[in-house]
Amino acid sequence: MMSKGKKFAMYAFLTIFSLISIFPLYYMFCAATNKSVDVIAGRLYPGTYLVENYKSLIANQNLGLALWNSFRNSVVLTVLCLVVCSIAGYGFEIYHDRGKDAVFTVLLTAMMIPFAAVMIPMFRMFSTLGMVNTMAAFMLPSISTPFMIMMFRQASRSFPHDIIEAARIDGLSEIAIFFRMFFPTMRSTYAAAMTIVFMNAWNNYLWPKVILLTNDSITMPMLVANLLGGYTVDYGMLMLGVFICTIPTAIVFFCLQKSFAEGITGAVK
Repeated sequence: MMSKGKKFAMYAFLTIFSLISIFPLYYMFCAATNKSVDVIAGRLYPGTYLVENYKSLIANQNLGLALWNSFRNSVVLTVLCLVVCSIAGYGFEIYHDRGKDAVFTVLLTAMMIPFAAVMIPMFRMFSTLGMVNTMAAFMLPSISTPFMIMMFRQASRSFPHDIIEAARIDGLSEIAIFFRMFFPTMRSTYAAAMTIVFMNAWNNYLWPKVILLTNDSITMPMLVANLLGGYTVDYGMLMLGVFICTIPTAIVFFCLQKSFAEGITGAVK
């Protein structure tokens, strides 16, 4: 049993670091409700300038279009990535042999290559194919990622292979085994993967900025970057844009946090 003193110290430690972790979000909200001069002065309590900041934001940027583009891109990319990477990870584990293991090693090696090193060759490739400023060019580099494939392969190792053999004996096809048995069993893994992919897709800035060239393709990270342009920066409006950009990913994470923890640890129910 833990003594009262140790328990008090533990909770005090966790409380302090929880407050430190929450402070940036609190400061972001306070800054979004204050004037730019108050933000620069370091005011740490909410103000009354939220409506004015919002009016300035929608007057300077197409907020609705940016939200729609980011939401559409993130949802479509998340669905495609989950389908492709889960099938690939399942296949690497269930049907693995030396050849597939060699391919998987190459995939893991690709994780060590920074995106900046392949961005220019990818842009030239899509430019040659006439795919610049298209949704396909935006999504193709992220539909299949080594990390997601590795994550689903690791999860597949905890999936009982005896069930697969029994299903084959009963006459189920390999596709039916995947969608009717593997998919429902790995719900926590899919939830964790969905959280990661959605957050990465929503916050992605560099590649959309390079490959999407028209104002109609603006996303929320691009909108926030636009607020930093010019000779002067309205920090109240800027922080409101950052706050709005943060809300969807925060909602997704808090709704799926329990499944996220189970999926990361490889739990199977």
